[in-house]
Amino acid sequence: MNDSRSDAFRSDPSRPLRPDTRAVHVPQPAVEGSRPITMPIYQTSGFTFDDPAVMAESMGRPDGAYVYGRYTNPTVRSLELAVSGLEGGAAAIATGSGMGAINTVLLALLKPGDHLIAQSSLYGGTAAMLGELTGRFGITVTHVPENDPAALRAAVRPETRLVYLETISNPMTLVADLPGMCAAARELGLVSVVDNTFATAILCRPIEHGADVVVHSTTKYLSGHTDVVGGIAVFAAQELYERVWHFAIELGASAEPFASWLVARGLQTLALRMERHCSNARLLATRLAEHPAVAAVHWPGLASHPSYELAGKLLSGFGGVFSFDLAGGRAAGEKFMSSVRLALLAPSLGGVETLVLHPATTSHRSLSAEELERSGIGEGTVRISVGIEHPEDLWADLAQALA
Repeated sequence: MNDSRSDAFRSDPSRPLRPDTRAVHVPQPAVEGSRPITMPIYQTSGFTFDDPAVMAESMGRPDGAYVYGRYTNPTVRSLELAVSGLEGGAAAIATGSGMGAINTVLLALLKPGDHLIAQSSLYGGTAAMLGELTGRFGITVTHVPENDPAALRAAVRPETRLVYLETISNPMTLVADLPGMCAAARELGLVSVVDNTFATAILCRPIEHGADVVVHSTTKYLSGHTDVVGGIAVFAAQELYERVWHFAIELGASAEPFASWLVARGLQTLALRMERHCSNARLLATRLAEHPAVAAVHWPGLASHPSYELAGKLLSGFGGVFSFDLAGGRAAGEKFMSSVRLALLAPSLGGVETLVLHPATTSHRSLSAEELERSGIGEGTVRISVGIEHPEDLWADLAQALA
């Protein structure tokens, strides 16, 4: 049996190790002449060295030898390389959650007194964090429409550092003018950060449209099975990646090996799943738009949606998440969500099962009434993450809940 620890655990062969010592130092088989089909889970907190100089050098380099789990790990690095490759980036940093990825980037690139520009319609967790940045660090935020480069230019100040966008906004599915907004940001010397969770790299690759950083909640579509929490930030340039990496290892929002392995496994079926998510969403959105109990449907694949034309140019599919407004307001929304049988009332999105929730009281509960109105979220707004079940079964469930 080949063994990378065939030096008898670095012990003196004339002095055999006692059982309690051998139990600690488990032999590690070397893989020679073949390789595993899937990435193994390197479930270790750190790595051992023979050369102290190599260890010391690796502590300060993202491309050095593996040192400590908070820096990275072979399984985590495999995920980082995979998602970076999908997005067309130079490098990536995997984190313990989607908010971990967002906060790592924002906190690494901003300092007290800075100013950032964000689109008006945002995920509730991101909006809440921007409020924290203002309250704790005096970092001011200006909101502009997601498709208005002129408004972005008009909002710039000497202390502006960053522009924050979502490819498809949560939950109103507004599509950002990534080419226009990212070009304006670059002209003004600003870093552009794009949350691509709803679209994934299958539907859109923001770096190709000028984005500097792309973030994902890997909890969602990338893993796709509602069994892991994670995040990732992908960087267009190596220099910006290294700048954030040095901060990230001190922040400690690192991904762990098993979660990274689960996400990497989910990536293998991402393209297939996204095709089904999008086709199911089309059927449901189209039928809901014709239902008398529904006042409006917010899905960019409908001609009535304000982002319809832009979405057709920018996206290769319109996504599997959308929202709709019930004519009966909040009471109708609560009745609907308590009446679904196949769809599940639950947070999160992007899994193989269909989920529904009420944004005003869940994902966007931290927003004020004014902020909810600005985002287009009403008391009767329901968000649905369409799964990969048979579409007619899903429609039968929604129809009986609406009846």
